[in-house]
Amino acid sequence: MNIKAASTFTIGRLAKRANVGIDTVRFYERRGLLPEPARSPSGYRLYQTDSIDRIRFIRRAKELGFTLDEIELLLKLQDQGGRKNEVRDLTRNKISQIDANIRDLQKIRSALQGLSDRCNGTGNIDSCPIIAAMSTTEHHEN
Repeated sequence: MNIKAASTFTIGRLAKRANVGIDTVRFYERRGLLPEPARSPSGYRLYQTDSIDRIRFIRRAKELGFTLDEIELLLKLQDQGGRKNEVRDLTRNKISQIDANIRDLQKIRSALQGLSDRCNGTGNIDSCPIIAAMSTTEHHEN
């Protein structure tokens, strides 16, 4: 049994093992998130086993709200032996962005709740306070 062949995966096998689509693997490769794989004599991409972990890392970081640019930075820090404080600072910045998004969403929710409370839900749409509020040219802040 060829040891090299056993430790490499074609793109289809890699995608299946990492639970992503083949197009996702190609996209991550084009973005530079995955190193360019070696090629077989017939031209097939041959990915190393650690590519599975790398794809899983990317997916988990995306689930935590990191952008692909931020993930690229995290991977560079990981690959090049970056400092923990750089990762912590990036994470704290992400938390600040999430907090701002939460505040914005709470404002939107409050505005929508107020509009919903003003609508009794009966009658013709012409007198709907929700539609009327969205139709005005004034900008209202709550």
